[in-house]
Amino acid sequence: MKIRSKNFVIFSMVFMVLIFSCNKKNKEVNISKNQSERAIIGEEKPPAEIDYSNYYKKAQQYCKNNNLNQNQFMLIDLGVHSGLKRFFVYDFKNKKKSKSYIVSHGCGANEWGRTNSKLDAPISNEFDSHCSSLGKYVILDRGVSQWGIKVNYILKGKDKSNSNAASRAIVLHSWEAIPTDEVYPEGTPEGWGCPAVSNESMREIDELLKTNKKVLMWIIKS
Repeated sequence: MKIRSKNFVIFSMVFMVLIFSCNKKNKEVNISKNQSERAIIGEEKPPAEIDYSNYYKKAQQYCKNNNLNQNQFMLIDLGVHSGLKRFFVYDFKNKKKSKSYIVSHGCGANEWGRTNSKLDAPISNEFDSHCSSLGKYVILDRGVSQWGIKVNYILKGKDKSNSNAASRAIVLHSWEAIPTDEVYPEGTPEGWGCPAVSNESMREIDELLKTNKKVLMWIIKS
């Protein structure tokens, strides 16, 4: 009887260890699955603020070398979730960001006006790609737009990656569908490749560009 009791105790302990291990494994699998699902639908916590200081330094030197505006510079980071502010105005003199805005990117092969690529903006310089293009742009003439507050600014691509900007009619403009405040984890409606901001944001940007000519806009994907 003692031997049987001892065997029973040993068997019970082994059984409990196996049950615990299985439960732990299943729990880990469920946690991993939940994290993946949240990432797919954009419900993870927003990333920590990105350090763009290296871009600011390079932009300032580029502006000096190319006789561009040395007061203000604009940086758009399409690597950031589209529901977050990722359009930054940088003040060279005060060495700090002075403004930040929500901005759209191109829908690519997705449906126009949706938010299908809020986590990963499609990039292309090709005609009819409906994508945004990376690279340095010079903001030129103020024009009339059919969108938003009816104002746009011509963008001249300065790199191979955005050389077709003018012929693709890529301009800076506003669009009623673009929110002014962050909407994360929701995304911002996607257009056909133009950097579009809210009407309120465009009014601020327009005032800045009226008094600052030949401003550099640099679109990156961090």
